[in-house]
Amino acid sequence: MKLYDCQTAPSPRRVRIFLAEKGVEVPVVAVDLRQGEQLAEPFVQINPWCTVPVLQLDDGTAISECAAICGYLEQLHPEPPLLGRDPQERAIVTMWDRRCELDGFYAVAEVLRNKAKGMKGRALTGPQDVEQIPALVERGQGRVQHFFEALDQQLSDKEFLTGEAFTMADITALVSVDFAGWVKLTLSDELVHAKRWHQAVSARPSAKA
Repeated sequence: MKLYDCQTAPSPRRVRIFLAEKGVEVPVVAVDLRQGEQLAEPFVQINPWCTVPVLQLDDGTAISECAAICGYLEQLHPEPPLLGRDPQERAIVTMWDRRCELDGFYAVAEVLRNKAKGMKGRALTGPQDVEQIPALVERGQGRVQHFFEALDQQLSDKEFLTGEAFTMADITALVSVDFAGWVKLTLSDELVHAKRWHQAVSARPSAKA
């Protein structure tokens, strides 16, 4: 089993943090996104969507998408549970993980990929070239601010996003907040609950994975 990764990309970081929390080590194959290795034929044969991370199993099966990879790893290494201990917890963790991905991570990506000069013609990941839409930058910035506010509200009476336990939802939220820094969007001082949480989760050893 091996993980196709890119140390500078935010998506694979979610899996690296997950693995670190589990105390599991997986051999890594670096994919140079800046040089377009994800679009070259050898990698396309592994993942036709041309994205990282990808977990390749011993039999050659390739699993892409963070949720799918982490769900597989959770089954292999159930402790500590990062996706919930029972059906209700799993549903709540999945709900918040998805919201953080949609409202946080993808909103930041909307800003970055439609603004950065280096992503001209690559406004979306994948094998097809997609032109940037400048109008989406402002919309994405607004979405990120709403995401920050939603985090603060959710964390007003909780240590972590779904309660007293650190979960996959916190991983996705942490990576999304840090990713937002790439486009100069940060948690304001008024968001005291979100800032307290961010400081705490950033101090976990896994955050450096």
